[in-house]
Amino acid sequence: MAAPRIAIIGAGAAGCFCATELKRRMPGAAVTVFEAGAKPLAKVAVTGGGRCNITNTFEGVRSLPEVYPRGERLVRQAFREFSPSDTYKWWEAEGVHLVAEPDGRVFPESQDAMQVVRTLESLMRRLGVEVRCRSRVVSIRPCYDIVFEDGHSEPADKVVVTTGGGALSLLDGLDIEIVPPVPSLFTFKLSDTGIRELAGTTAADAGLSLAGTRFRSRGTLLLTDWGVSGPATLKLSSYAARHLAEHNYRRTLLINWLSWSEADARAWLTTASDGPKMVSSVHPEGLSARLWKHLLSRAGLREDIRWAELGSKGLNRLVAVLTADTYEITGRAKFKEEFVTAGGVSCSAVNPSTLESRRHPGLFFAGEVLDVDAVTGGFNLQAAWSTGYLVAQISSQAVGLL
Repeated sequence: MAAPRIAIIGAGAAGCFCATELKRRMPGAAVTVFEAGAKPLAKVAVTGGGRCNITNTFEGVRSLPEVYPRGERLVRQAFREFSPSDTYKWWEAEGVHLVAEPDGRVFPESQDAMQVVRTLESLMRRLGVEVRCRSRVVSIRPCYDIVFEDGHSEPADKVVVTTGGGALSLLDGLDIEIVPPVPSLFTFKLSDTGIRELAGTTAADAGLSLAGTRFRSRGTLLLTDWGVSGPATLKLSSYAARHLAEHNYRRTLLINWLSWSEADARAWLTTASDGPKMVSSVHPEGLSARLWKHLLSRAGLREDIRWAELGSKGLNRLVAVLTADTYEITGRAKFKEEFVTAGGVSCSAVNPSTLESRRHPGLFFAGEVLDVDAVTGGFNLQAAWSTGYLVAQISSQAVGLL
């Protein structure tokens, strides 16, 4: 009996992880990874600022939709087979020792993403996985022929697509439901020049929302020379990715600078008014003096105004600015070298227990090619490991059916 031929399209995190686990389970199978680019795992090499945020401890995560705005059900199923704790054990067993940061992000102790890349590359070589770079697949014919950019094709018994959200055209003709991809995890450009002049300033616990919607986030906010960034912004961009795309990245952003209620803000201002005479001379903990003066200006107050001059109208304006400061979003900016998309193969188009196409037996999907994405913090890579592992497990179990 001929060795089963398994083609994996895309040499990213999900594809290489899946290939490794497949070959371990099926040493006699011919497992080939096809990559359009010059190198495998190129995105992994730059993720986490070059440190590779492998996963997250998930401590403090109350529910999966909190960190997976789309595809939570598929992720939950994949976690049953390969959980974040399994990920931790897997990498430790391969000699990549991990450390967790206070915010839950998990990195290699070496703080070097290339250690992760080298580990997977070494495993694939040792196990006998063939990796063919600069091999762009342009289409997949049913039952199954892989068609390449140069026009030649190669047969496969099973196909695993792990290309991410940018190469969905290779699925044309297979009648697979696709959710149009849109960017996720990006920063906001703002029209206000005053806030851009505060580039480098942070608010440690800000609440963000889009006016007229239920999209909200909370976390550190970083002011930049184009607008706002930081975890709070990236979370909101993920939650509202499709909504923002539909509105051409033009919406009204509300900033609650300290995540205070109106009552909290009013109570602090009342207490502060018993102190120094000028409003600008004291500011809430968590806001810099520069940012506080900016907020006074936003409230229409002079920098040298005294508490006795504030009055109820001035107090109300300051409460409003502290809890619902309004800015116009004029566009989006890419988040460093990392790029995540919302959209891809519809979750309804695959069996959630196997990630196999409902229409085409033997065709599987893993990683970001699915309509699954997460907020920043290691959650996207965790989805790649878990879905890649699930496909490897299911594919190897079905080898006898070939």
